[in-house]
Amino acid sequence: MTFGHHPDRFETIILNSNIRIPVPFHRPHSTMYHKLITLCLLTLLSSGSVLAEGRSETQTERDARMAWWREAKFGMFVHWGIYSVVGGEYKGQKLPNSAEWMMNRGKVPIAEYEKYAAQFNPTKFDADEFVARAKNAGMKYLVITAKHHDGFSMFGSHASPYNVVDATPFGRDIMKELSEACQKQNIRLGFYYSQAQDWHHPGGMGNGWDKSLKRVSNDEYVREKAAPEVRQLLTEYGPIGIFWWDTPRKMSEESFNSLHSLTQLRPDVITNDRLGDEFPGDYDTFERQIPRNAPQRQDWEVCMPISGSWGYKLGDENFKSTSTLIRNLVDIASKGGNYLLNVSPTGEGTLLPQAIERLEQIGEWMSVNSESIYGTTASPIGSFEWGRCTLKSGKPDAEGQQNHLLYIHVFDWPSDGKLSVPGLVNTVHDAHLLANGDAVTATSNDEGVTLSLPSEAPDDIASVIALRISGPIETKARVPSPNKNGELVLTADESYIHNNEGSRQADVRQHDGISHVGYWLDEQASVQWDIKINQPGKFKVSATMSVEGEQTTFRVGPAGGQLEATVPSTGSYGKYVERELGTIEFDEAGDTSILVKPVPGKWQPMNLREVKLQRVED
Repeated sequence: MTFGHHPDRFETIILNSNIRIPVPFHRPHSTMYHKLITLCLLTLLSSGSVLAEGRSETQTERDARMAWWREAKFGMFVHWGIYSVVGGEYKGQKLPNSAEWMMNRGKVPIAEYEKYAAQFNPTKFDADEFVARAKNAGMKYLVITAKHHDGFSMFGSHASPYNVVDATPFGRDIMKELSEACQKQNIRLGFYYSQAQDWHHPGGMGNGWDKSLKRVSNDEYVREKAAPEVRQLLTEYGPIGIFWWDTPRKMSEESFNSLHSLTQLRPDVITNDRLGDEFPGDYDTFERQIPRNAPQRQDWEVCMPISGSWGYKLGDENFKSTSTLIRNLVDIASKGGNYLLNVSPTGEGTLLPQAIERLEQIGEWMSVNSESIYGTTASPIGSFEWGRCTLKSGKPDAEGQQNHLLYIHVFDWPSDGKLSVPGLVNTVHDAHLLANGDAVTATSNDEGVTLSLPSEAPDDIASVIALRISGPIETKARVPSPNKNGELVLTADESYIHNNEGSRQADVRQHDGISHVGYWLDEQASVQWDIKINQPGKFKVSATMSVEGEQTTFRVGPAGGQLEATVPSTGSYGKYVERELGTIEFDEAGDTSILVKPVPGKWQPMNLREVKLQRVED
């Protein structure tokens, strides 16, 4: 079977509930096409149904649009496609990367890859059951790959016959069925769409191996396929909460604008940051890795597969433990983010037992502790070696008094029943365990608050204690000190930078959501951390940094005087490497500081992410 175009098909552009205009597909050069598009745009702008380009969204409008997403905190990501028929293997060969990349990694010719469509018949797929698994796990939204890079549309595309309705024996519109199931179960639906890469269309990006492709321009691909499919997904599948772009590539301004403008058809839709460099979207996306510290942008999300591969891959047994998944959710929420956890249906349309088991166990934990996740914001007192904290603030009462709930998530239950929560100044009015409502005694002290806990943890993974406080949240700076394993990690965002007036100011910046001290051009500038050493001893020192010059030399240690280190180039400012620097010694316990100071004449600029001290046993 070969897949061409539908020259006689029409699409319907929906401007609002009363205006629907039929437009022929694949007539990009016709006068009729351009006149109709012009009419659509003029009508769209004059109707007042969407924001015109010059109209900026107010913060109040943005907050209202983002409210459900900020409340949700937890969603399901689904990677599914015809590659699941063979579990990402090509001719019995296991390929690198996730299964959905098999066509690329195996350099599979289009004619061969198309054969998987003829075999795709997931008769065990039940949209209601699938959505219920997400809901029972405590997830509030679901984002699924409507089209991945392989170019196969998992819905009844009007723009291409290479789709699940027209090209498979299954013959059902999976996106339509999921839309209906999500609406019934009050789950927000989102569509993932690969807007630039398409290894099947002759104008799509990414396929450099199949020489049978008769190339056309990328603009033609966008006009013929991407834009019509995005429009269809936004207008024919009920309420759409999220449109999730992926793998931005360099496209023409016309193509970028045509895709971006389509989201105005759904003024309340939320988009991520992967359309293109000039289109930041509504939130930042972090893939597989959780930022060590809360990112600068208010709204952000971590997407992560439940196993090793995004799409279903034969032999992938690298499933994360339930403990890891729950603690990931807590960690992300404690920094103000959302967790989009990916699952991968098989070619039969079902999830593997390992995934089902983990979703059910997460659901059990959420049935007890979900109030500590939903609608919370980042911890005002940071994170702890033993756990995390989330915050939920109530509305001020008539007298302006505001109540807050701090949710203390304890991963490592104290054996002596005493849990120190440093940094909190407010008086705790009452405290209780979420698991059973039992009261907990909270005592204020110079360090913060100490909680007296029962001998047994209510939950082996994460036990939650709710603390009620009122008034403005008051905190005190926490002085870093080595943990029980003798390790002390000093991060860039916790540093104090000594700059010199008149010189370029070094400051804290971010790469990939991780803070670093950057623009450190002045050899007289230095970086300092105030710390507390619990007991005298020797510490091995290492640093994570990037150096573009041939090498750089600096001193590090108490008062910046004990250890001189020379670090060779890492290759670029964007390539970070952890380097061992040497050993320093503290003669006595107590408050001190660590400084990193350039050696004049030997200094080349570097980006510094962190300095790590590790106690060395004699």
